[in-house]
Amino acid sequence: MKYDITPIIEALIMLFSTIITIFIIPKISKILQEKLTAEQRENLGRWVKVAVDAAEQLYGSKTGLQKKEYVVNFLLSKGIVVDIDEVTALIESEVYKLTNEKSNKL
Repeated sequence: MKYDITPIIEALIMLFSTIITIFIIPKISKILQEKLTAEQRENLGRWVKVAVDAAEQLYGSKTGLQKKEYVVNFLLSKGIVVDIDEVTALIESEVYKLTNEKSNKL
């Protein structure tokens, strides 16, 4: 007696395709997105450091608000558009590092 297992194989292929589509592809996408975000954050951090150093050099004793405005405009000129809270945190972090470097030199 011969059995046709084609419908069973087709059902298994559809099941595996569904599992891959629902579970595996979104996980791979998330991993790639996180990696891209990490690379973007690293790049953003470098540009913020450059901009903070430049603002300190250019504006010296002027207020922090003017320096922050310079940094934000610098980032925008580089085509970097990010959340202002994130940029503010990165700026504050760089200013803190810069302040500590100055106090350690004294």
